[in-house]
Amino acid sequence: MLLAGLYLGLFVAPPDYQQGESYRIMFVHVPSAWMSLFIYVFMAVLSAIYLIWNIKLADVMASSSAALGASFTFLALATGSLWGKPMWGAWWVWDARLTSELILLFLYLGYIALVSAIEDKRTAARAGGVLILVGVVNIPIIHYSVEWWSTLHQGPTVTKFDKPSIHFSMLLPLLLMAAAFQLYYFTVLLIRARAEVVDRERRSAWVQETFSNSASG
Repeated sequence: MLLAGLYLGLFVAPPDYQQGESYRIMFVHVPSAWMSLFIYVFMAVLSAIYLIWNIKLADVMASSSAALGASFTFLALATGSLWGKPMWGAWWVWDARLTSELILLFLYLGYIALVSAIEDKRTAARAGGVLILVGVVNIPIIHYSVEWWSTLHQGPTVTKFDKPSIHFSMLLPLLLMAAAFQLYYFTVLLIRARAEVVDRERRSAWVQETFSNSASG
């Protein structure tokens, strides 16, 4: 999906009638921005599950998602900056959408720093979960900032209620890239979560038995 999306976006889709070839960065920028929001909301749901029902696997999934969410957020900001220079004449402007997305990156990094600084896993999970839930207020601000304030950032072209105001030749690679990023996230998340579970339960009998069976096999 990643290869197909990049090929269609970079070589098949026509130039934009206003932005020319510069718009092609959106095939990385937009899916990254979508993922930055999706992962944070997913972490908030997982944190709520942990805080309410004390399900440890929910905390494992949340903590394993943080670095991925921060990476997608940084990628969205970096590619947006590359697009902003030719379009706006500046690498960075304190636009409402950009500023709130930067705050999202700080929330991810703050969560990572907080849970890493607390030695007790349970205390760290509770503190991190509360931080994530408090930060959820930033998500609708990011999403609706273009509509609420007069900003430089382009308005929605795909998630419109009537129909997307984007040609299918551009929409298809954009959706392919979004699906590729989504599958990448869940694949890496499961790998990281499995490693985290084994690390946390390394003294448990089932982990030692599993590794002893693997070694003998």
